[in-house]
Amino acid sequence: MLQESLVGPAVWHGPELADPDAWTTRLTPTQLAELDAALHTVRRRDLTLLRCTAADFPLPTLAAELERIAGELEHGRGFALVRGLPVARYGEAAASTLFWGLGRHLGVPVSQNADGHLLGHVRDTGRSLADPATRGYQTRAGLSWHTDGSDALALLCLRPAASGGRIGLVSSAAVHNAVLARRPDLVSRLYRRYAVDRREEHGPGERGYDTLPLACWHAGKLSLRYNRCHLESAQRFPDAPRLEPADIELFDLIDELADSPGFRLDLDLAAGDLLLVGNHAVLHSRTEYRDHGGHRRHLLRLWLTLRQGRSLPDHLWADPDRVDGGAGRGAVPPRDVIAVPPRGVIAAPRRGNRRVPPPPARHRAGPKESTP
Repeated sequence: MLQESLVGPAVWHGPELADPDAWTTRLTPTQLAELDAALHTVRRRDLTLLRCTAADFPLPTLAAELERIAGELEHGRGFALVRGLPVARYGEAAASTLFWGLGRHLGVPVSQNADGHLLGHVRDTGRSLADPATRGYQTRAGLSWHTDGSDALALLCLRPAASGGRIGLVSSAAVHNAVLARRPDLVSRLYRRYAVDRREEHGPGERGYDTLPLACWHAGKLSLRYNRCHLESAQRFPDAPRLEPADIELFDLIDELADSPGFRLDLDLAAGDLLLVGNHAVLHSRTEYRDHGGHRRHLLRLWLTLRQGRSLPDHLWADPDRVDGGAGRGAVPPRDVIAVPPRGVIAAPRRGNRRVPPPPARHRAGPKESTP
């Protein structure tokens, strides 16, 4: 357990980062030309997205910048913004291919849900978070401070909302420091195990929640996971460990600190913005949004295991009571079924313990007419 205040680039406060140039990369004409060339390479080889690797998506100069950003996610502020992807010119299919290729330079995409989807779509489906089988990205509701289940989150904005949908970021280390300063009696509760709702993404006979810690201090780095919605909804299971009054005090304090203008950084994503967030170092949130007519908010999403990710103890991800131990380094373990994904969703179905290769004619890199 970390019992002293952290220092370093991972400890930041929103007002200190008022200048976006400090954390924004704007793509140059040379880098945009590299993306066009990489897209042509993928299509010329007739590759499916699941088979497309970083080597199949060559970026002679941009690759070095992506490597620098990956280092920033792990050893710096924990987030970065890349601006200038011409998504309107590319169209959804080509933009998806480019997003996948950029992600492969950063790390390995992992499953975002029990259907094995690797490339996700963040948009309103009309579902409600009151349904325990619903995930936040399927709704237009405001989402409280949380982390996702992977080393890093990547979001590419294809279309912003008509209104709302602002994203908030906050340093986990800064929050931890403040909890230590204001309520040292609560710090130990960050390191105990809590029931975390699996949101109906478990198989028959499996338990509907995991027991996992919120924080760990390992190899000189603080890693924090937090999703109050999943922590509280896990209480619907009669056998789940009960939350205590002091736990609610801790959650209230985390939310209060993260909501404070002195801690949070807010940003509005425009079309062509690529936001990268290190889940171990940064909490994020989203305000409620509204669509209007044909103008519907649509973001592409990847969960990534970083190639140069930090050392993590097994207990951060593994639930000792799970037969499969959990998802390993993040991700949602796919169910033992073959699912046909909705149109536009890239899935990695499984048969038993063997991943099923995608059919060669499906999920190509996009129609040839979408080539910029």
